[in-house]
Amino acid sequence: MSVDSQETSASEDKKNTVAENSSAEALEGASSKAKIKIDLSASELINQFEKAQQKDKLPEIYVGDTVRVGVRISEGNKERVQPYEGVVIAKRHGGLNQTITVRRIFQGIGVERIFMVHSPQVASIKVERRGKVRRAKLFYLRERVGKATRVKQRFDR
Repeated sequence: MSVDSQETSASEDKKNTVAENSSAEALEGASSKAKIKIDLSASELINQFEKAQQKDKLPEIYVGDTVRVGVRISEGNKERVQPYEGVVIAKRHGGLNQTITVRRIFQGIGVERIFMVHSPQVASIKVERRGKVRRAKLFYLRERVGKATRVKQRFDR
Protein backbone atom coordinates (compact mmCIF):
# COMPACT_ATOMS: atom_id res chain seq x y z
CA MET A 1 0.00 0.00 0.00
CA SER A 2 1.10 3.46 -0.73
CA VAL A 3 0.99 6.37 1.67
CA ASP A 4 -1.87 7.98 -0.26
CA SER A 5 -4.04 4.88 -0.02
CA GLN A 6 -3.35 4.60 3.74
CA GLU A 7 -4.38 8.22 4.27
CA THR A 8 -7.61 7.78 2.30
CA SER A 9 -8.51 4.59 4.16
CA ALA A 10 -7.81 6.31 7.50
CA SER A 11 -9.97 9.29 6.54
CA GLU A 12 -12.75 6.91 5.42
CA ASP A 13 -12.55 5.13 8.79
CA LYS A 14 -12.86 8.48 10.58
CA LYS A 15 -15.88 9.39 8.45
CA ASN A 16 -17.51 6.05 9.22
CA THR A 17 -16.94 6.40 12.97
CA VAL A 18 -18.22 10.00 12.88
CA ALA A 19 -21.29 8.85 10.94
CA GLU A 20 -21.85 5.99 13.41
CA ASN A 21 -21.49 8.34 16.38
CA SER A 22 -23.86 10.93 14.91
CA SER A 23 -26.44 8.25 14.11
CA ALA A 24 -26.07 6.85 17.63
CA GLU A 25 -26.50 10.37 19.06
CA ALA A 26 -29.53 10.87 16.85
CA LEU A 27 -31.00 7.61 18.11
CA GLU A 28 -30.29 8.59 21.70
CA GLY A 29 -31.88 11.99 21.09
CA ALA A 30 -34.92 10.34 19.55
CA SER A 31 -35.16 7.87 22.39
CA SER A 32 -34.90 10.66 24.96
CA LYS A 33 -37.66 12.53 23.12
CA ALA A 34 -39.66 9.34 23.07
CA LYS A 35 -39.01 8.95 26.78
CA ILE A 36 -40.33 12.45 27.36
CA LYS A 37 -43.49 11.62 25.47
CA ILE A 38 -43.83 8.31 27.30
CA ASP A 39 -43.19 9.89 30.69
CA LEU A 40 -46.21 12.18 30.38
CA SER A 41 -49.24 10.65 31.99
CA ALA A 42 -52.66 10.80 30.40
CA SER A 43 -53.84 13.59 32.69
CA GLU A 44 -50.73 15.65 31.94
CA LEU A 45 -51.32 15.24 28.20
CA ILE A 46 -54.93 16.37 28.64
CA ASN A 47 -53.83 19.36 30.72
CA GLN A 48 -51.30 20.40 28.06
CA PHE A 49 -53.92 20.10 25.33
CA GLU A 50 -56.46 22.12 27.33
CA LYS A 51 -53.90 24.88 28.00
CA ALA A 52 -53.16 25.05 24.28
CA GLN A 53 -56.87 25.41 23.46
CA GLN A 54 -57.65 28.12 26.04
CA LYS A 55 -57.89 31.76 25.05
CA ASP A 56 -55.34 34.06 26.65
CA LYS A 57 -56.86 37.52 26.68
CA LEU A 58 -60.27 37.28 28.31
CA PRO A 59 -61.70 39.95 30.59
CA GLU A 60 -62.68 39.18 34.17
CA ILE A 61 -66.35 38.25 33.93
CA TYR A 62 -68.54 38.26 37.03
CA VAL A 63 -72.19 37.41 37.55
CA GLY A 64 -74.27 40.56 37.11
CA ASP A 65 -72.04 42.08 34.43
CA THR A 66 -73.52 43.25 31.16
CA VAL A 67 -71.43 41.72 28.41
CA ARG A 68 -71.33 41.84 24.62
CA VAL A 69 -70.42 38.45 23.17
CA GLY A 70 -69.34 38.35 19.54
CA VAL A 71 -70.69 35.10 18.08
CA ARG A 72 -69.31 33.71 14.82
CA ILE A 73 -72.08 32.80 12.40
CA SER A 74 -71.35 31.06 9.12
CA GLU A 75 -73.87 31.45 6.32
CA GLY A 76 -72.84 29.36 3.35
CA ASN A 77 -69.21 30.23 2.68
CA LYS A 78 -69.40 33.62 4.45
CA GLU A 79 -68.64 34.17 8.11
CA ARG A 80 -69.68 37.12 10.23
CA VAL A 81 -69.63 38.12 13.87
CA GLN A 82 -72.98 38.92 15.48
CA PRO A 83 -73.02 40.66 18.88
CA TYR A 84 -75.21 39.30 21.66
CA GLU A 85 -75.56 41.66 24.62
CA GLY A 86 -77.10 40.78 27.95
CA VAL A 87 -76.60 40.22 31.67
CA VAL A 88 -74.52 37.30 32.92
CA ILE A 89 -76.85 35.40 35.24
CA ALA A 90 -74.67 32.33 35.84
CA LYS A 91 -71.12 31.04 35.54
CA ARG A 92 -70.30 27.34 35.56
CA HIS A 93 -67.32 25.02 35.48
CA GLY A 94 -63.76 26.19 35.03
CA GLY A 95 -60.82 25.93 32.70
CA LEU A 96 -61.60 24.88 29.16
CA ASN A 97 -65.22 23.97 29.99
CA GLN A 98 -66.12 27.35 31.50
CA THR A 99 -69.56 28.60 30.48
CA ILE A 100 -71.56 31.76 31.05
CA THR A 101 -75.33 32.14 30.75
CA VAL A 102 -76.32 35.48 29.23
CA ARG A 103 -79.91 36.76 29.44
CA ARG A 104 -81.45 39.53 27.39
CA ILE A 105 -84.92 40.75 26.56
CA PHE A 106 -85.71 40.52 22.85
CA GLN A 107 -89.09 41.85 21.61
CA GLY A 108 -90.53 41.56 25.12
CA ILE A 109 -89.43 37.94 25.56
CA GLY A 110 -86.55 36.82 27.77
CA VAL A 111 -83.87 34.93 25.85
CA GLU A 112 -80.98 33.09 27.49
CA ARG A 113 -77.95 31.66 25.76
CA ILE A 114 -75.15 29.60 27.23
CA PHE A 115 -71.70 30.32 25.81
CA MET A 116 -68.59 28.23 26.20
CA VAL A 117 -66.04 30.95 26.90
CA HIS A 118 -63.11 29.20 25.15
CA SER A 119 -65.14 28.02 22.15
CA PRO A 120 -63.99 28.98 18.65
CA GLN A 121 -67.58 30.16 17.99
CA VAL A 122 -67.06 32.97 20.52
CA ALA A 123 -65.04 35.61 18.69
CA SER A 124 -64.88 38.17 21.51
CA ILE A 125 -66.25 39.03 24.92
CA LYS A 126 -66.42 42.63 26.09
CA VAL A 127 -67.69 43.79 29.48
CA GLU A 128 -69.99 46.78 28.94
CA ARG A 129 -70.77 47.47 32.61
CA ARG A 130 -70.11 45.86 35.96
CA GLY A 131 -73.03 44.73 38.07
CA LYS A 132 -73.35 44.94 41.83
CA VAL A 133 -75.02 41.74 43.01
CA ARG A 134 -74.98 39.61 46.15
CA ARG A 135 -75.74 36.22 44.62
CA ALA A 136 -73.79 33.67 42.61
CA LYS A 137 -76.76 32.95 40.32
CA LEU A 138 -79.34 35.53 39.24
CA PHE A 139 -82.16 33.20 38.28
CA TYR A 140 -84.63 35.44 40.12
CA LEU A 141 -84.38 37.84 37.15
CA ARG A 142 -86.43 35.37 35.10
CA GLU A 143 -89.61 36.24 36.99
CA ARG A 144 -89.06 40.00 36.76
CA VAL A 145 -90.08 42.28 33.93
CA GLY A 146 -89.30 45.82 32.88
CA LYS A 147 -87.28 48.08 35.15
CA ALA A 148 -87.24 45.43 37.90
CA THR A 149 -84.67 43.47 35.89
CA ARG A 150 -82.05 46.22 36.16
CA VAL A 151 -78.87 45.50 38.10
CA LYS A 152 -77.07 48.26 39.99
CA GLN A 153 -73.78 49.36 38.52
CA ARG A 154 -70.50 48.69 40.29
CA PHE A 155 -67.62 51.12 39.91
CA ASP A 156 -64.81 49.57 41.99
CA ARG A 157 -63.77 46.78 39.56
